[in-house]
Amino acid sequence: MSELIDRFDRQVRYLRLSVTDRCNLRCTYCMAEDMTFLPKSKVLSLEEMALIARAFVELGVEKVRLTGGEPLVRHGIIELAEQIRAIDGLRELVMTTNGVLLDKFSKPLVEAGVSRLNISIDSLQPARFKELTRFGEVEDVLRGIDAARKAGFDKIKLNAVILQGINDDEVLDLTQFAVDHGLDISFIEEMPLGEIDSHNRNATQLSSQQIHTMLEQTFDIRPSGFVDPAGGPSRYQQIAGSDTKLGFISPMSNNFCATCNRVRLTVEGRLLLCLGNEHSLDLREIVREYPNDLPRLKAAIVESMQRKPERHHFDPNDITITRHMSATGG
Repeated sequence: MSELIDRFDRQVRYLRLSVTDRCNLRCTYCMAEDMTFLPKSKVLSLEEMALIARAFVELGVEKVRLTGGEPLVRHGIIELAEQIRAIDGLRELVMTTNGVLLDKFSKPLVEAGVSRLNISIDSLQPARFKELTRFGEVEDVLRGIDAARKAGFDKIKLNAVILQGINDDEVLDLTQFAVDHGLDISFIEEMPLGEIDSHNRNATQLSSQQIHTMLEQTFDIRPSGFVDPAGGPSRYQQIAGSDTKLGFISPMSNNFCATCNRVRLTVEGRLLLCLGNEHSLDLREIVREYPNDLPRLKAAIVESMQRKPERHHFDPNDITITRHMSATGG
């Protein structure tokens, strides 16, 4: 079996597959106020996504994450999850969601074979949540989290993007919420992807180390022996006296490029070889010009690994990546 190994001897075992660029929220760090979404003709079909996922698994990918936009707004998402989970050789199928629709979809997702969820929540305060998401209701997310806890996922993790002067005063509350509900939590540094008009990213930067310092004033933080078997970007610690693992994703202050083992597929079929660069391959062109030609598709993916860059260079003062996170695949 061919393997996906790049020029820096890193093996790709993890595919983040965006199923839609649309979302039922408009988080300020993720989208501009006015967004133009892709027409249906440019969006991969579910069958095309399943074929591409199969190609990656046959090339050694062990973990697939369904992302968006918001994946649960994509019609047919449960059927897609079932198809991907059935691929021989896939170890784990997971999802990142904003949680708004989990009261409806939690049980079907478990039944389809989704084992773990990451749920994005940046505030527990109703007014602030609405401001950060432009019109969302935090109660919808809390109801979704409750439904997910009852549905039987192997693990649920909260993801929070912390912005200095905006929601940094909720770091302790969000962590306590995770502890109280038996959830893990990761804090994520904001990345300069796409032009936004809601805030100055340079002014809102807050490093993982600063967040850690805030947390250790209240919580007993211990080393964690947990290592993500798929090599995800979080660096984990443990909240003593609880089951909660504490993660930090630090693309700005302490990037994880040296151990990068992942690529992203956008909903339009663009294989992004690096989150912070534009190196890519158009897989939509291949699957439409040569339908169901799995050997040709796999050969193109293998060849693309030689173009995977060594690292990204994020600068909040220099927005060189114009695509928003919603188009990148969260």
